[in-house]
Amino acid sequence: MQRNKLLSRMKYLLSLFLILIGHFSFAQYKYPFQNPDLAAEDRITNLLSLMTLDEKVNCLGTVPTIARLGVKGAGHVEGLHGLAMGLPGDWGRKTPVPTTIFPQAIGMAETWDPELLQQAAVIEAYETRYIFQNEKYHKGGLVVRAPNADIGRDPRWGRTEECYGEDAFFNGTMAVAYIKGLQGNDPKYWMTSALMKHFLANSNENSRDSSSSDFDERLLREYYSVPFRMGVEQGGSRAYMASYNKVNGIPQAVSPMLKNITVAEWSENGIICTDGGAYRMLVNAHHYYPTLAEAAAGCIKAGINQFLDTYKPGTLEALQKKLITEADIDANLRGVFRVMIKLGQLDLPQMVPYSNIGSGPEPWLSQKNRDFVRLITQKSVVLLKNNNNLLPLDKTKLKSIAIVGPRSAEVLQDWYSGSPAYSVSIADGIKNKLGPNATVSYTTNDNLAISMAKSAEAVVVCLGNNPSGNLGWKKVDGPSEGREAVDRKSISLDSAQEALIKNLYKVNPNIILVMVSNFPYAINWEQQNIPAIIHITHCSQEQGNALADALFGDINPGGKLVQTWPDSLTQLPSMMDYNIRHGRTYMYFKGKPLYPFGFGLSYTNFQYSNLKTSTDKVNKNGEITISIDVKNTGNRAGDEVVQLYVKHLKSKVERPQEELKGFKRVTLSPGESQTVNIQLQASSLAYWSTSKKSFMIEKEPVLLMIGSSSADIREQKDIAIK
Repeated sequence: MQRNKLLSRMKYLLSLFLILIGHFSFAQYKYPFQNPDLAAEDRITNLLSLMTLDEKVNCLGTVPTIARLGVKGAGHVEGLHGLAMGLPGDWGRKTPVPTTIFPQAIGMAETWDPELLQQAAVIEAYETRYIFQNEKYHKGGLVVRAPNADIGRDPRWGRTEECYGEDAFFNGTMAVAYIKGLQGNDPKYWMTSALMKHFLANSNENSRDSSSSDFDERLLREYYSVPFRMGVEQGGSRAYMASYNKVNGIPQAVSPMLKNITVAEWSENGIICTDGGAYRMLVNAHHYYPTLAEAAAGCIKAGINQFLDTYKPGTLEALQKKLITEADIDANLRGVFRVMIKLGQLDLPQMVPYSNIGSGPEPWLSQKNRDFVRLITQKSVVLLKNNNNLLPLDKTKLKSIAIVGPRSAEVLQDWYSGSPAYSVSIADGIKNKLGPNATVSYTTNDNLAISMAKSAEAVVVCLGNNPSGNLGWKKVDGPSEGREAVDRKSISLDSAQEALIKNLYKVNPNIILVMVSNFPYAINWEQQNIPAIIHITHCSQEQGNALADALFGDINPGGKLVQTWPDSLTQLPSMMDYNIRHGRTYMYFKGKPLYPFGFGLSYTNFQYSNLKTSTDKVNKNGEITISIDVKNTGNRAGDEVVQLYVKHLKSKVERPQEELKGFKRVTLSPGESQTVNIQLQASSLAYWSTSKKSFMIEKEPVLLMIGSSSADIREQKDIAIK
């Protein structure tokens, strides 16, 4: 009895203590929305109840600040390959702040290493927080417009540089890695919020403000939407940007799929924003609505909760005409404030683990960041040709080298770049590597280049595009150039660059061609005649050092292409044909390309053997482990990207001729063997049933193909789906 009384007394005292603590906790906060112990939805409900209609309309912009209530919203920044707070896009708003700049997105993709992309994104997220919170700067925002989950289905697309290539699964895998890096690994808060661009099927620039990307339901589900779905479901992104274009006749800013697919099916519950100016384009380009009030109502009804446009007059008119209600705005703003809560913007700084970022040395000046940029740039180098082992060059024997061509003496930045604290050009990188032991001459003058080449033991010719768009918006230097708002008309080298390399070859055949480009090029003559060809993309602040490391064998190139390089435009369907089954991408390509998807050579050789599977029959809900032994049979350490493709042997529906379903990059010493394991989910073999409106897995034999590229399959084996 005494024991029961004692327990009862203790329970009473405990409950009294909890009540007192609760009162004390609430006493810290003027409003319930400020209390981090409350459920997020309850906090948002309270916040919305306290806001005026004008404040709610203001929060449909990109900075959801409510000064009266002490809410500081976090706005948007660009960050496809490092935080963009500088030139040439003027993202620093006349006062640029230097940041760490990596290779372009498509260059990082050519590493085929998701872990490296995640590490790059962590660096970017840290610098984003630093600049946002540092007393010296207090600039930018915490919603990062990255990654670009669009698919580079055509090499003429002007924004190819922003994406991760032409394969949906590959792009999704890389997008997931970048999202995880940007958002961090804290269980409660994000370092930054990853806002994916541009949903959906946005891979033409010409007429993008009014064009329609047309394709069937299966391509929507199995190709164009895949990287976005993976970004939400696997990466945890809760923000994306709707694209300018129509899809099957409906502008994406008002598409039913925003709610019906991304929200209802994928559980996207955060920010859905328009692209810049897309709201007004609904009236003046798409001619989808007669008035801006109707366009604003259409966006809000579709789920848009942030506008990158002058939207207030039209939105207020839509409210006044009862085209939308305050309740419609409330419902949409919940997504905005869910993101703000994840960023810690409604909580006291001491509760947010990332709030202390902003003190100490500027991170872009650290040796750690410099070393990482050099590493990821090294891993992005793709060796396309190496006749008679011209590469690597021997720096102990080489006495003279000429570095020529328009891309040799500067590191160009693109529209979504920041401004690095420093950058190393190819010419400077080679000079750094050789020091005083060799004569290094360089020029961007074509006439001087010929003279230098005559007396040099080797010639490094640096050609490719200019991503900066020096001529201004919607202007490029020639038909082979592209950028945002401009698609390429040609995939050949321009006449001046073609003439330069042919003239150089006449006086010195010991040429290494370095294609510094974010586009594929149809370099047929060069492939036939030039002994060594390397591809590297723009923007990396360590471009020159990393390339010199590859040229002189301090590292062994192991990057792989992420787009098919055609040998001419005749191998491509028309630009606006979004039905990839008509011969687009490695999955449906007709003929033999110049370089296939997944292609890249090495200074060593790799042997594949002993393909095994954990089972020969896999349940449709199961998974299978595929293992392959890979051996470095050469005398130099190197990286190999092991690629898994599948082919459906008896499908009842049309399938690609092959599909990438797994990959892994490994480093092997000379003579070393490693068993590489790749997991394959049976669910990844599904197709979209248009009749059942769901993914279906067929009971069929499937051919597993493992190799070094999509066109270099080394081992294969059948399995059965049961």
